[in-house]
Amino acid sequence: MDAVLWILLPVFIAAGSALLSFYIMQSRMEVAIARERASLLEAQAIINAQKSTFEERVKAAEESVRRKSLDDFMRDFRVEERSYMREIKGSLNNRKTMILQERLFFRNIPLSDWVEHELLIEEGVNPQQAARGCSVFGPKPLGGEARPPIGKLLQESAALAAPRRQAAFPIDGAA
Repeated sequence: MDAVLWILLPVFIAAGSALLSFYIMQSRMEVAIARERASLLEAQAIINAQKSTFEERVKAAEESVRRKSLDDFMRDFRVEERSYMREIKGSLNNRKTMILQERLFFRNIPLSDWVEHELLIEEGVNPQQAARGCSVFGPKPLGGEARPPIGKLLQESAALAAPRRQAAFPIDGAA
């Protein structure tokens, strides 16, 4: 029995040592894996932060390019104006009117026909100041300057176009 005990004792010690070294190596591997996972999560957080800032930068760049291209496009529009004075002499009074004509251009291509406005000029009134207020294509004045409402302009244009429309399409049915 002593001989069997001396033979089995080193086997038990070897098995115990192997089991102990297995658990130690297992715990070391778990620690190493935990460190790798932490560094991986940190790297993913950095990548996600960089991705979001990159997307924001791209959106801001697209917006600025879109705004710049629209500004460049709008700069290509221009308004050509011409005006002349007309004096109508009547038996009772003399009327002085200024005829203002405007036309909208894109680069050198006319986009509209001449739009004509007839302005009654009173004594002491600057004709250029009066012309600025009734421009169709010019910038809208801010504040107190009076500008004819768009409805009035539409009524005037409809009144001018009505005789032409009636001549082209008779209402009474006679063709």
